[in-house]
Amino acid sequence: MSQRHHMQESAPQPKMDLRAHAHNERHRINSELQSVANQVSAGSEPEDIHEPGRAWVPSHRHDAAKGKASATKQEVRHWKMKSWKRRSTVRKARALVTRVVAEQA
Repeated sequence: MSQRHHMQESAPQPKMDLRAHAHNERHRINSELQSVANQVSAGSEPEDIHEPGRAWVPSHRHDAAKGKASATKQEVRHWKMKSWKRRSTVRKARALVTRVVAEQA
């Protein structure tokens, strides 16, 4: 069974809620940027206008403090990493090259 939330006190927020919150934040920023553009085109100085920024940032998957603490440890990495995965066409092409080289030798 999955141990994904075993160590945490609470489960993360549902994806739909996070996406809705992020969508609302993007909409707020775009609306404020359009307001800034209208003020600049009306003749206000760009230096005098407050440019909006991100007020809400979604919570990241990993805790930064926990990541820094685990980075100091020398953990054995799992053998099955993405860099080891290859598509079958690449393996077939490599096998074909080795066969051709073996026949020529």
